[in-house]
Amino acid sequence: MTSASTSGPNIRNLILAPAIISFAITIVRLVGELNQWSPGVFSREAGGGGSLLGISWLIPVFGVYFAVKLIRDGYTPKSNIKVVLFAILGAAVSIGIMMVFFSRGPTDTLAVLAMFVGAGVGIALQCIAWPELFRTLLAYAFAARIPVALVMLVAIFGSWGTHYDVAPPQGIPEMGALATWFYIGFVPQFTFWIMFTTVIGSLVAGITALAMKAKAPEEAGQTS
Repeated sequence: MTSASTSGPNIRNLILAPAIISFAITIVRLVGELNQWSPGVFSREAGGGGSLLGISWLIPVFGVYFAVKLIRDGYTPKSNIKVVLFAILGAAVSIGIMMVFFSRGPTDTLAVLAMFVGAGVGIALQCIAWPELFRTLLAYAFAARIPVALVMLVAIFGSWGTHYDVAPPQGIPEMGALATWFYIGFVPQFTFWIMFTTVIGSLVAGITALAMKAKAPEEAGQTS
């Protein structure tokens, strides 16, 4: 294992390929919805409708990728178990946020406040156990979500009829395009989805670190 640099990992290099892949999928998804391709893959329902093509499915994949890269470069967590436990705690926070947000509606002031505060807490928890992973996941989360937020802004102004500009089932009061984007675009993308990325990424990365640690003695025994 190489010795870790005191300056930390090169996060820009770590997230470059994942960010490009995420951006490409966002664009392909948009093109597919605009052309009304297969609904199962390019769902235009609010929230994406569980579409098979979406960047949220990439989070666990990149969680594994980041964990392997960081560990091989010498940036290991002090406790793999703590990484998993803090991720679970962050997940519990996210569930609480969703309950408040969807019970009160996306334009309710308390719901919006809960999203920002709760997301901040859930995100901050991930920094404790594995700081290098946290910084990597946070950088990737913004790199992946900023393009989505911008696509949503343009889609809402253009009324494209994609999942990027369709209001959630509980509805949005009649308001201007910019205000609509704030509630269904800006708030979710930069609160819940940033937290979801760091929490799920940390959970999968922690499990990956545990698996790599368990596998290391076996490989050492085989080579001895």
